[in-house]
Amino acid sequence: MGFGMAGSMDVQDNALTAQEMLALLGTGRQISPLLSRFRGFSLADAYDVAAEVCRLRTARGEKPVGRKIGFTNRAAWSGYGISRPIWNYVFDSTVRDMAGNQGQFSLTGFPEPRIEPEIVLHLATAPQLSMNEEELVGCIDWVAHGFEIVHSVFPNWDFAAADAIAAYGVHSALLLGDRHVTSDETAKWREELSNFTVDLIRVDGVTRSGHARNVLGGPLKALRFLVQELARYPTSQPLGGEEMVTTGTLTEAMPVAADESWSTRLSGIEIRGVQLQLQK
Repeated sequence: MGFGMAGSMDVQDNALTAQEMLALLGTGRQISPLLSRFRGFSLADAYDVAAEVCRLRTARGEKPVGRKIGFTNRAAWSGYGISRPIWNYVFDSTVRDMAGNQGQFSLTGFPEPRIEPEIVLHLATAPQLSMNEEELVGCIDWVAHGFEIVHSVFPNWDFAAADAIAAYGVHSALLLGDRHVTSDETAKWREELSNFTVDLIRVDGVTRSGHARNVLGGPLKALRFLVQELARYPTSQPLGGEEMVTTGTLTEAMPVAADESWSTRLSGIEIRGVQLQLQK
C-alpha cells in the first residue's frame, strides 16, 4: 500500500486509504481495522479520508445529497468499541424511495448487514452553529421515516470510530418512506420528534423497541450535534440547504439476511411505519 510508518499518517496516506475503501465498496470483501495497522490514524485523518472518498465518488458520477449520523445511541457504544457518534455522506446512489422500489432491497455486496429504523430530516435552509433546537426545526421542510442498511468491511463489526468513519460511516443505503411537510407546524413537529416511540419487527415476531431520545436525546439534538461536529474539522463541509440528514438508529441495529421481511410501528408521531423485503 505504500503507507508511512505506524503513527505517521499524512495526506498521501489518507488518499491511499480512501482508494482502498472505495475499492472495497460493494464487493463483499472485508479487511482488518485500519487502527490495527496505523496507530496514528486519528478522527481527523478519518474525516480526511471520508472527504476524499466523497470526492472520488462524485468524480465517478455519484452526487452527495446529505449526511448520516451513526452511533447516536450511547447504550450501544460498548458493543462496537465506539466512544462517540460519527457522521458521513449519503449519495443519490444510496438513497431510495421505498414506494418506488416496491419496498425491496438487495443485500448483495454488503458484508454483515444490519437494519436500523431512523428519522430523516430534510433541510430547506442551512443550519447555523449558534442555533438551538427551536431554530433548527425552522430549517427543516420535511421529515421521513425509513431504514438505513449498514454493513461492516471489518469482520465481526470490530472497529473503532475512526475505522467506521473511513469506511463510509458503515452506510449501505437509506430507504425512505413517506415525506411529511413540517414547515407549517414547526411547534407540533418539534414536540413529536422528541417524544415518539418505535417498534422494529421481523416477520417472525422478533421485536426491538426504541424511543426518540435514543438518538442523542432526539433527532433535533442529533442534528445539532452534527452541525457542531462538522465545525470541528476543516475538511468537513458544513450542512447546506436541500441536504437530508438521517439521525441514527432508534433501536438496536439488527442483523439481517436475504428473504427476511422487516417493518416498523410508530406511536406519538404522525408518521406511518414502513415495511421492507430483503433480497439476495
